[in-house]
Amino acid sequence: MRLHLCAVGRLRAGPERDLVDDYLQRLERTGRPLGLGPVTEHEVEDKKGGGMAAEASLLGKVVPEGAALCLLDERGKTLSSPEFAEALAQWRDAGRQDAAFVIGGADGVDPGLRARADLVISFGRMVWPHMLVRVMLAEQLYRAATILAGSPYHRI
Repeated sequence: MRLHLCAVGRLRAGPERDLVDDYLQRLERTGRPLGLGPVTEHEVEDKKGGGMAAEASLLGKVVPEGAALCLLDERGKTLSSPEFAEALAQWRDAGRQDAAFVIGGADGVDPGLRARADLVISFGRMVWPHMLVRVMLAEQLYRAATILAGSPYHRI
């Protein structure tokens, strides 16, 4: 199952970019034998200032048709890492070819796009900067692959 990290905004060079790259490289190595990967990053920017609706339109263009859609939203469900890994495994085992993980803009995600999501998750009740959410998502995708592989990386 191909994985797509879809985000509003650009992640510039720096420590966050380095961390995302590191976790995605680890995910490629661990996930491929499990049927998870490759990972493609899609960054969109609403240069016209159209707000959430414009961002949703841009995100909709990069989310593959038929992809399992996982949205990151502060009002989403809080999952444990094993629960997140199980969701990925279920999509993969159901024959989904793609899974897209969407990080919206500063104002959140358009309700229409949220309504289309297969899963809406939160990394807690606190609000996180988008660049850190991307790092956290990359790490959790890698962690999910290690859980599914039975690796000791994840410890309870």
